[in-house]
Amino acid sequence: MKLNIGSRRALLVVAAGIVLLLTATGATAQRRRAVVVHPARHPIAARHALVVRTGHPIHRLLPREVVVRNARRAVVVRAPLRFLRALTWRAALVTLPPRERIVWQDTETIARDEEWVDTNYGVDGNGNALFLHLEGTAQMNFAEVTYENGNVRVVDFNEQSHGTGSYKLLDLGAGEHVMTVRVLAKSESDDTKLTVYLSK
Repeated sequence: MKLNIGSRRALLVVAAGIVLLLTATGATAQRRRAVVVHPARHPIAARHALVVRTGHPIHRLLPREVVVRNARRAVVVRAPLRFLRALTWRAALVTLPPRERIVWQDTETIARDEEWVDTNYGVDGNGNALFLHLEGTAQMNFAEVTYENGNVRVVDFNEQSHGTGSYKLLDLGAGEHVMTVRVLAKSESDDTKLTVYLSK
């Protein structure tokens, strides 16, 4: 059967329409199949069970797992550890002592996606006060200050959130020898820097 010119044109238009429809459908399906993967802002370190030694004075439920940041400077406390009563921290912004009174300092950065981070500092120095400087906002759980004689003073932040600024962490006795400082905190900013200072 012969088709006239009009019929041929109609068939060509229909065929072209089918090709366009199939092409558009394929492209749409391909777009639907495309998955955009955003890499994590920070590589997540392995989590470990939170170590709480016998006699620790905080008895509320603490995080089960944490990211552990070991101290850059290894300090060994040779005396048996003995926990003193916990001190409830009252946050107040302060001015850091002048540079000539700072005898030690160290900084650690924690990230929001790490959740709770157990940060450790090796101090091994004498001083009269410890200060904490935050850059960012962090939920603070507790700090432990271990002395040369094995006494451990726990500072209870009571899981409160604190923002950028300098704070007095703890007053010390005259020239007390601090061995280590431990801070358990969770960043609420993308990153939070925690700097601990020992002053004389």
